[in-house]
Amino acid sequence: MSSYNELIKNFERIRSYMREFYVYGFKSRDEYNKKSARSYDDERRRMESWLGDHMSFVRTPEGKNVFISIDSRVSQHNPFYKALKAKSFTDGDITLHFILFDILHSPDVVLTLPEILLKIDEYLSAFKDPMVFDESTVRKKLKEYVSQGIIASERVGRKMLYRRADDIQLPDIKDVLSFYSEVAPCGVIGSFLLDKQSDKESLFTFKHHYITSAMDSDVVATLFKAMREKSIITVNNMSRRADEPRENRIIPLRIFISVQNGRQHLIAYQPAFNTIKSFRIDYLSDIKIIEPSPRFDELRAELYEMQSKMWGVTAKRDIGGKERTEHVEFTVRVAADEGHIVRRLEREKRVGKVEKIDEHTYRFSADVYDTSEMIPWIRTFICRITQLSFSNRTLENRFKSDIEKMYRMYGIEEAEE
Repeated sequence: MSSYNELIKNFERIRSYMREFYVYGFKSRDEYNKKSARSYDDERRRMESWLGDHMSFVRTPEGKNVFISIDSRVSQHNPFYKALKAKSFTDGDITLHFILFDILHSPDVVLTLPEILLKIDEYLSAFKDPMVFDESTVRKKLKEYVSQGIIASERVGRKMLYRRADDIQLPDIKDVLSFYSEVAPCGVIGSFLLDKQSDKESLFTFKHHYITSAMDSDVVATLFKAMREKSIITVNNMSRRADEPRENRIIPLRIFISVQNGRQHLIAYQPAFNTIKSFRIDYLSDIKIIEPSPRFDELRAELYEMQSKMWGVTAKRDIGGKERTEHVEFTVRVAADEGHIVRRLEREKRVGKVEKIDEHTYRFSADVYDTSEMIPWIRTFICRITQLSFSNRTLENRFKSDIEKMYRMYGIEEAEE
């Protein structure tokens, strides 16, 4: 049996395997041909070490397929966060980390870089074959910790002084962290903080628990950083229909998260095509922040205006061009005691308006960029719809054809109009 190290350096690699195993479709050992069989076995065992309590398998004619099986009534915490916590460090990283915080053991200890270097040498002299940390390495590590708020720096004259940042007492917010970690983008931050609580039992269970977004936490965090800095980025976008990812230069504007399926989309401006379009975040990797964009605020305002005609993530195709929308309209019949249907129309509509025609008839109408995104919602009113009209006639005919097929399937071809 080949050995493996449970800790990982490159999370993007493990993210790729986890997508293939648990998101895009469960593959047997023979079906997975992107890497060697040995790599498959190593990574599968690594993931089993994190997710073993939630893994099941089924045997098919093609082989043994492994899959995740989670009962949300029992599992209070997202098991995929374990993968994000399995990060390895070099011997140098971990040694320098603890020496620095042993030297700067209190906020009262204030030292310059040369003074810190002398103390590091004193610590290392106790070893037979001591490591060597040059000035540049220590300066970069201190700068990293300053950016994270762990160490505070202050310039006095020509000297830069470093001290440990004041400790923050984490309040008893276990319930807040339990909820945040399971529903928010980058909820892994809440999971890390929750690890510091002695009691991690949660008040919450989730009927719809979208756990696979945990694998995209690094990507989402980088996108948030780029949006905060109003920057252009380059990103690799993988398509299910292509063997290799394609690099895109885009300006990220907003992240949309579906409450129906938990899927996360990035809405971004693509300069090459002068368009605002959506990208599935689970298809994105290798994000690099390039430079601030002077057009960010203008494009964000354009997207905000477009949202009044977006049912999902589809927007008009070009900026400054002619707006192309489709009109959707349908009426529903409700009984005297069915006010909840009208309230549902009002509550669930994302755009458009609801009008009262008479005591038992209500009309919904909207102008949207893509009628097809509305179809699943419209279907939930089928038994009450008395009239329906799409400006997109092709889609309207397909919708009605699907209804007729359903009638025939249930043997009600002579259904009343």
